[in-house]
Amino acid sequence: MALKVTTWEIILRLFLAVVIAGVIGYDREHKNRPAGIRTHVLVCVGACVIAMVQQKIGFQAIEFARDFPKFSGVVRADEARLIAQVVSGVGFLGAGTIIVTRHSILGLTTAASIWASAGLGIAVGMGYYEIALISALVVIGVLTMLQKVIHVESLKKLKLSIKTKKHLKP
Repeated sequence: MALKVTTWEIILRLFLAVVIAGVIGYDREHKNRPAGIRTHVLVCVGACVIAMVQQKIGFQAIEFARDFPKFSGVVRADEARLIAQVVSGVGFLGAGTIIVTRHSILGLTTAASIWASAGLGIAVGMGYYEIALISALVVIGVLTMLQKVIHVESLKKLKLSIKTKKHLKP
């Protein structure tokens, strides 16, 4: 693995993040959900940028340890520290799309798609293109086809009121 990411690779990663999240966001926007194309793209690109920054920090730590061997035991870079913050931070954003009423909960799929977009952005940002592309196909498949393949009858509540004769006025 090279310890430097080229400008063209940065552009490729960002472009791929925009395309992947754009397709996912289009599905949500087309279904008139609270988070659409822009939200999904921004989450994915943001996660991609943070992953690239985290990767750069790791590369710099390795280079420093190589250039100054006597300090190699002191220099540390955790590959997952910033990425872990993305995963938890996006949870708050997803929570904003969930609407709870007395009878239903709306927005869970959109919240999950935002979270998945962040994961895809992390994969792209770290340079794991195969993982990102295959996972994107799975996410898009779940959003567009799963409900058609697996049909679950929705449960309807029926409220019955019965009035007895003594409650009826003549």
